[in-house]
Amino acid sequence: MAIKRTSKKKLITKHQTHKKDTGSPHVQVAILTKEIELLTKHLQEHKGDHSARKGLLGKVARRRTLLNYLRMNTPDEYQKVLDANKLKK
Repeated sequence: MAIKRTSKKKLITKHQTHKKDTGSPHVQVAILTKEIELLTKHLQEHKGDHSARKGLLGKVARRRTLLNYLRMNTPDEYQKVLDANKLKK
């Protein structure tokens, strides 16, 4: 499930660290979190959609990798990202 362009722009402007920031880990985690939410809702209705399930697992793994990067390099930013996206450790 893809995020609509307007929704994605709102996420980017909310989480960007400077005006032209579109690909920092903060922004990527926010986008992945939204995509994961959408895929989770989709899979609750369509339990047999195995390709969507595989995509979901890939997105979760990518988000975990980005969060690990933030945790190792900037622990204070890591905590801010967790709080902003309502994620657990």
